[in-house]
Amino acid sequence: MNGEVLAVRDGTCVRITLSNPERRNALTFPMYDQLAQACDVADEPGVRAVVLRGAGGRAFAAGTDIRHFTEFGAHGDAGRDGLDYERRVGRVLDRLLRLRAPLLGVVEGPAVGGGLALAAACDVLLATPDAVFGAPIARTLGNCLPAPVIARLKDRLGAGRTMAMLLTAETLAAEEARAAGFVHRVVPRGELDEHAAALVERLVTSAPLTLAAVKETDRRLLAATAPADTDDLLRRTYGSADFAEGVRAFLDHRTPRWEGR
Repeated sequence: MNGEVLAVRDGTCVRITLSNPERRNALTFPMYDQLAQACDVADEPGVRAVVLRGAGGRAFAAGTDIRHFTEFGAHGDAGRDGLDYERRVGRVLDRLLRLRAPLLGVVEGPAVGGGLALAAACDVLLATPDAVFGAPIARTLGNCLPAPVIARLKDRLGAGRTMAMLLTAETLAAEEARAAGFVHRVVPRGELDEHAAALVERLVTSAPLTLAAVKETDRRLLAATAPADTDDLLRRTYGSADFAEGVRAFLDHRTPRWEGR
Protein backbone atom coordinates (compact mmCIF):
# COMPACT_ATOMS: atom_id res chain seq x y z
CA MET A 1 0.00 0.00 0.00
CA ASN A 2 1.18 3.52 -0.76
CA GLY A 3 1.65 6.37 1.67
CA GLU A 4 4.36 7.68 3.96
CA VAL A 5 4.91 9.99 6.91
CA LEU A 6 7.52 12.67 6.45
CA ALA A 7 9.31 14.45 9.30
CA VAL A 8 11.40 17.50 8.43
CA ARG A 9 13.20 19.64 10.97
CA ASP A 10 13.08 23.38 10.25
CA GLY A 11 15.21 25.05 12.89
CA THR A 12 13.34 24.71 16.18
CA CYS A 13 10.23 23.29 14.50
CA VAL A 14 9.56 19.78 13.18
CA ARG A 15 6.94 19.45 10.44
CA ILE A 16 5.26 16.05 10.18
CA THR A 17 3.25 15.34 7.04
CA LEU A 18 0.78 12.49 6.54
CA SER A 19 1.22 11.75 2.86
CA ASN A 20 -1.23 9.47 1.10
CA PRO A 21 -3.19 12.09 -0.87
CA GLU A 22 -4.76 9.69 -3.35
CA ARG A 23 -6.63 8.09 -0.42
CA ARG A 24 -7.24 11.34 1.48
CA ASN A 25 -4.20 10.58 3.64
CA ALA A 26 -5.66 7.39 5.07
CA LEU A 27 -2.98 5.79 7.22
CA THR A 28 -1.53 2.42 6.38
CA PHE A 29 0.05 0.30 9.12
CA PRO A 30 3.57 1.29 8.00
CA MET A 31 2.50 4.94 8.18
CA TYR A 32 1.51 4.50 11.83
CA ASP A 33 4.97 3.06 12.48
CA GLN A 34 6.57 5.98 10.62
CA LEU A 35 4.50 8.44 12.65
CA ALA A 36 5.88 6.95 15.86
CA GLN A 37 9.40 7.31 14.43
CA ALA A 38 8.64 10.92 13.48
CA CYS A 39 7.92 11.58 17.15
CA ASP A 40 11.53 10.67 17.93
CA VAL A 41 12.64 13.43 15.54
CA ALA A 42 10.16 15.79 17.19
CA ASP A 43 11.69 15.05 20.61
CA GLU A 44 15.23 15.90 19.54
CA PRO A 45 17.01 18.56 21.65
CA GLY A 46 16.14 22.10 20.66
CA VAL A 47 12.75 21.36 19.11
CA ARG A 48 10.15 23.82 20.44
CA ALA A 49 7.15 23.19 18.20
CA VAL A 50 5.75 20.37 16.08
CA VAL A 51 3.28 20.73 13.20
CA LEU A 52 1.11 17.82 12.02
CA ARG A 53 -0.60 18.19 8.65
CA GLY A 54 -2.02 16.14 5.78
CA ALA A 55 -0.50 16.34 2.30
CA GLY A 56 -2.28 17.68 -0.74
CA GLY A 57 -4.66 20.14 0.91
CA ARG A 58 -7.77 17.95 0.44
CA ALA A 59 -7.74 16.09 3.75
CA PHE A 60 -6.05 15.90 7.13
CA ALA A 61 -6.53 12.13 7.45
CA ALA A 62 -9.41 9.87 6.49
CA GLY A 63 -8.68 7.31 9.18
CA THR A 64 -6.98 3.98 8.63
CA ASP A 65 -6.75 2.51 5.14
CA ILE A 66 -9.76 0.17 5.16
CA ARG A 67 -7.99 -2.38 2.95
CA HIS A 68 -6.03 -3.51 6.03
CA PHE A 69 -9.25 -4.67 7.66
CA THR A 70 -9.89 -7.26 4.95
CA GLU A 71 -6.99 -9.23 6.46
CA PHE A 72 -8.63 -9.48 9.91
CA GLY A 73 -9.60 -13.04 10.70
CA ALA A 74 -7.24 -14.57 8.15
CA HIS A 75 -5.76 -16.68 10.94
CA GLY A 76 -9.05 -17.41 12.65
CA ASP A 77 -9.56 -14.58 15.19
CA ALA A 78 -10.71 -11.25 13.76
CA GLY A 79 -11.45 -9.99 17.28
CA ARG A 80 -7.85 -10.54 18.31
CA ASP A 81 -6.64 -8.82 15.14
CA GLY A 82 -8.85 -5.84 15.91
CA LEU A 83 -7.55 -5.61 19.46
CA ASP A 84 -3.94 -5.77 18.23
CA TYR A 85 -4.71 -3.02 15.72
CA GLU A 86 -6.20 -0.72 18.35
CA ARG A 87 -3.23 -1.29 20.63
CA ARG A 88 -0.88 -0.45 17.76
CA VAL A 89 -2.68 2.81 17.07
CA GLY A 90 -2.98 3.49 20.79
CA ARG A 91 0.80 3.35 21.20
CA VAL A 92 1.19 5.96 18.45
CA LEU A 93 -1.42 8.24 20.00
CA ASP A 94 0.23 7.92 23.39
CA ARG A 95 3.58 8.80 21.80
CA LEU A 96 2.08 11.94 20.29
CA LEU A 97 0.63 12.94 23.66
CA ARG A 98 4.06 12.53 25.27
CA LEU A 99 5.82 14.94 22.92
CA ARG A 100 7.65 17.57 24.96
CA ALA A 101 7.03 20.40 22.47
CA PRO A 102 3.52 21.70 21.66
CA LEU A 103 1.83 19.89 18.77
CA LEU A 104 -0.04 22.11 16.30
CA GLY A 105 -2.49 20.33 14.03
CA VAL A 106 -3.38 21.98 10.72
CA VAL A 107 -6.63 20.52 9.40
CA GLU A 108 -7.92 20.91 5.86
CA GLY A 109 -10.91 18.80 4.86
CA PRO A 110 -11.85 15.64 6.77
CA ALA A 111 -10.26 14.46 10.00
CA VAL A 112 -12.31 11.32 10.54
CA GLY A 113 -11.88 7.96 12.24
CA GLY A 114 -8.21 7.61 13.08
CA GLY A 115 -7.74 11.13 11.71
CA LEU A 116 -10.07 12.44 14.41
CA ALA A 117 -8.01 10.63 17.06
CA LEU A 118 -4.84 12.23 15.68
CA ALA A 119 -6.47 15.66 15.71
CA ALA A 120 -7.55 15.11 19.32
CA ALA A 121 -3.94 14.30 20.23
CA CYS A 122 -2.87 17.77 19.07
CA ASP A 123 -2.51 20.55 21.63
CA VAL A 124 -3.76 23.30 19.30
CA LEU A 125 -5.79 22.97 16.10
CA LEU A 126 -6.07 25.31 13.14
CA ALA A 127 -8.74 24.44 10.59
CA THR A 128 -10.09 25.65 7.28
CA PRO A 129 -13.84 26.28 6.91
CA ASP A 130 -14.27 23.01 4.98
CA ALA A 131 -12.71 20.91 7.76
CA VAL A 132 -14.95 18.22 9.26
CA PHE A 133 -14.44 16.03 12.31
CA GLY A 134 -16.07 12.74 13.19
CA ALA A 135 -16.02 8.96 13.51
CA PRO A 136 -19.15 7.72 11.68
CA ILE A 137 -18.33 4.06 12.32
CA ALA A 138 -21.85 3.30 13.56
CA ARG A 139 -23.01 3.68 9.96
CA THR A 140 -19.89 2.56 8.09
CA LEU A 141 -17.63 -0.11 9.60
CA GLY A 142 -19.38 -1.28 12.75
CA ASN A 143 -16.26 -1.29 14.95
CA CYS A 144 -15.63 0.63 18.18
CA LEU A 145 -13.33 3.38 19.43
CA PRO A 146 -11.06 2.46 22.35
CA ALA A 147 -11.73 4.00 25.75
CA PRO A 148 -8.68 6.34 25.78
CA VAL A 149 -9.78 7.95 22.51
CA ILE A 150 -13.34 8.47 23.73
CA ALA A 151 -11.99 9.91 27.00
CA ARG A 152 -9.77 12.34 25.08
CA LEU A 153 -12.67 13.40 22.86
CA LYS A 154 -14.94 13.96 25.88
CA ASP A 155 -12.20 16.06 27.47
CA ARG A 156 -11.71 18.19 24.33
CA LEU A 157 -15.20 18.30 22.84
CA GLY A 158 -17.37 17.79 25.90
CA ALA A 159 -19.31 14.69 26.87
CA GLY A 160 -22.56 15.68 25.20
CA ARG A 161 -21.08 16.53 21.81
CA THR A 162 -18.84 13.46 21.85
CA MET A 163 -21.64 11.02 22.60
CA ALA A 164 -24.02 12.65 20.11
CA MET A 165 -21.34 12.65 17.41
CA LEU A 166 -20.50 8.97 17.91
CA LEU A 167 -24.05 7.69 18.36
CA THR A 168 -25.57 9.63 15.46
CA ALA A 169 -22.49 9.15 13.25
CA GLU A 170 -22.70 12.81 12.31
CA THR A 171 -19.63 14.92 11.61
CA LEU A 172 -18.86 18.30 13.14
CA ALA A 173 -18.22 21.28 10.89
CA ALA A 174 -15.18 23.42 11.57
CA GLU A 175 -17.15 26.25 13.18
CA GLU A 176 -19.02 23.86 15.45
CA ALA A 177 -15.72 22.31 16.51
CA ARG A 178 -14.37 25.81 17.19
CA ALA A 179 -17.43 26.70 19.27
CA ALA A 180 -16.85 23.53 21.33
CA GLY A 181 -13.24 24.57 21.97
CA PHE A 182 -11.82 21.65 19.99
CA VAL A 183 -10.45 23.93 17.26
CA HIS A 184 -8.48 27.04 18.22
CA ARG A 185 -9.17 29.03 15.05
CA VAL A 186 -10.93 28.61 11.70
CA VAL A 187 -9.14 30.54 8.97
CA PRO A 188 -9.61 30.84 5.20
CA ARG A 189 -7.46 28.53 3.11
CA GLY A 190 -5.60 31.48 1.63
CA GLU A 191 -4.53 32.59 5.10
CA LEU A 192 -3.83 29.16 6.60
CA ASP A 193 -0.07 29.11 6.10
CA GLU A 194 0.25 32.64 7.47
CA HIS A 195 -1.71 31.81 10.61
CA ALA A 196 0.17 28.54 11.10
CA ALA A 197 3.52 30.33 10.77
CA ALA A 198 2.44 32.97 13.31
CA LEU A 199 1.41 30.31 15.82
CA VAL A 200 4.65 28.40 15.34
CA GLU A 201 6.61 31.61 15.89
CA ARG A 202 4.65 32.28 19.07
CA LEU A 203 5.33 28.75 20.34
CA VAL A 204 9.05 28.63 19.56
CA THR A 205 9.65 32.00 21.24
CA SER A 206 7.80 31.09 24.44
CA ALA A 207 9.38 29.57 27.56
CA PRO A 208 9.94 25.91 26.61
CA LEU A 209 9.90 24.58 30.17
CA THR A 210 6.58 26.30 30.82
CA LEU A 211 5.00 24.84 27.68
CA ALA A 212 6.36 21.38 28.46
CA ALA A 213 5.01 21.62 32.02
CA VAL A 214 1.55 22.66 30.82
CA LYS A 215 1.49 19.73 28.37
CA GLU A 216 2.65 17.23 30.99
CA THR A 217 0.12 18.53 33.51
CA ASP A 218 -2.65 18.06 30.94
CA ARG A 219 -1.46 14.53 30.21
CA ARG A 220 -1.31 13.61 33.90
CA LEU A 221 -4.75 15.02 34.58
CA LEU A 222 -6.24 12.86 31.84
CA ALA A 223 -4.23 9.83 33.00
CA ALA A 224 -5.50 10.33 36.56
CA THR A 225 -8.97 9.34 35.38
CA ALA A 226 -7.80 6.26 33.49
CA PRO A 227 -10.53 4.81 31.24
CA ALA A 228 -11.97 1.41 32.03
CA ASP A 229 -10.69 -1.72 30.29
CA THR A 230 -12.82 -2.21 27.16
CA ASP A 231 -10.79 -4.91 25.40
CA ASP A 232 -13.83 -7.20 25.51
CA LEU A 233 -15.90 -4.65 23.58
CA LEU A 234 -13.19 -4.16 20.98
CA ARG A 235 -12.82 -7.90 20.43
CA ARG A 236 -16.57 -8.34 20.20
CA THR A 237 -17.07 -5.64 17.56
CA TYR A 238 -14.00 -6.45 15.46
CA GLY A 239 -14.86 -10.16 15.62
CA SER A 240 -18.46 -9.63 14.58
CA ALA A 241 -20.16 -10.49 11.30
CA ASP A 242 -21.34 -6.88 11.21
CA PHE A 243 -17.75 -5.59 11.11
CA ALA A 244 -16.87 -7.94 8.26
CA GLU A 245 -19.99 -6.75 6.43
CA GLY A 246 -19.10 -3.11 7.13
CA VAL A 247 -15.65 -3.51 5.59
CA ARG A 248 -17.06 -5.25 2.50
CA ALA A 249 -19.76 -2.62 2.10
CA PHE A 250 -17.27 0.24 2.48
CA LEU A 251 -15.02 -1.15 -0.23
CA ASP A 252 -18.03 -1.93 -2.44
CA HIS A 253 -19.41 1.62 -1.97
CA ARG A 254 -22.78 0.40 -0.66
CA THR A 255 -24.81 0.63 2.55
CA PRO A 256 -24.03 -2.12 5.09
CA ARG A 257 -26.71 -4.63 6.05
CA TRP A 258 -26.43 -4.88 9.83
CA GLU A 259 -27.56 -8.04 11.61
CA GLY A 260 -26.42 -7.35 15.16
CA ARG A 261 -24.12 -10.35 15.40
